[in-house]
Amino acid sequence: MIKQTVLNKCHTDLGAKMTDFAGWNMPVQYISIIEEHKTVREAVGMFDVSHMGEVIVQGKDSLAFLNKILPQNISLLTDLKAVYCQLTNKNGGIIDDLIVYKLYDEKYLIILNASRIENDYSWMLENKLGYDVEIINKSDEYSMLAIQGPLACEMLKNLGIKDLPPFFSIKRDTFFGVDMWISRTGYTGEDGVELLMMNEFAVEIWNKLLNAGQKYGLKPIGLGARDTLRLEAAMPLYGNDLDENTTPVEAGLKWSIPTLKQEDYNGKAVIEKQIEEGVNKKLVGLKMLDRGIARHGYDVYYNNEKIGTVTSGGISPTRGDNIAMAYIKNLDNLSVGSTIQILIREKLYNAEIIKKPFIVKRNKTVV
Repeated sequence: MIKQTVLNKCHTDLGAKMTDFAGWNMPVQYISIIEEHKTVREAVGMFDVSHMGEVIVQGKDSLAFLNKILPQNISLLTDLKAVYCQLTNKNGGIIDDLIVYKLYDEKYLIILNASRIENDYSWMLENKLGYDVEIINKSDEYSMLAIQGPLACEMLKNLGIKDLPPFFSIKRDTFFGVDMWISRTGYTGEDGVELLMMNEFAVEIWNKLLNAGQKYGLKPIGLGARDTLRLEAAMPLYGNDLDENTTPVEAGLKWSIPTLKQEDYNGKAVIEKQIEEGVNKKLVGLKMLDRGIARHGYDVYYNNEKIGTVTSGGISPTRGDNIAMAYIKNLDNLSVGSTIQILIREKLYNAEIIKKPFIVKRNKTVV
């Protein structure tokens, strides 16, 4: 049965086009995807991301447990700080990509992708043997709103949140009279926050923000623009750019893996070998040279040989061209500036390998 967030009626009342996403009935767009995209790049947008999962990990062995299931060194996290992580299997494949917040000693909040909640939770339970740790799935109790864009933090400060947390940090605060967690994170490449609250307050906060945010140009934003925004920022989407057969190194996430972590973790031997010796495939950014859009699943060719597959692709409203990400063979003669081809409707179209992200990210702004 398809699930609904508590804001479902708010979306339909606004005339949103709805769709099934990861088993949830979610808004794709309210007006046009391009207009919503530009709203986030130029002003401020609000997303319902209540379909995301929330798990609490707490107890005496919570730190040791997290260091076992994640390649990242959770020992380095201080109170109210966050880190981007991957949940890896025994072969180093990515079960999910997550954000882990240390709330305080022996208590952590983990944000999961909507499509992976049950898988992640089951994997954590399977791996807790021998650890004095409690793993609590709170996903059905919380709603989350993402407020993103260059005017997001100015708006929130003027509406009452005087001290916003720094980038990749979280704080407990009261906003519009509601107690909630406020995190300086997002999935757009723009500055902003994510507001995590109990379900019972979500409709109230949504409506108050829509009303109070009008003078800042605040608009509700659907999943269509969320996808074009994250693609421009080259932020991977689980199920497209990440999966259980791909390691963090292959996915271009080597930057997130500390080389000096002493603790063993799932897939450590595979991942460390790839860091040392290299990988057979790599995730690259592409710009279409010929007219055509590279979509998820399209084949990539070089010298008439298939060398890979497009994972994410579409129109870039900010750039005004068509962009994509693709896994290709890690060939020495293919790098930034190289021309390859995408097979679109049985015809090869030229594309150029370019650097990621596709736009200048502004999500580390200090306001």
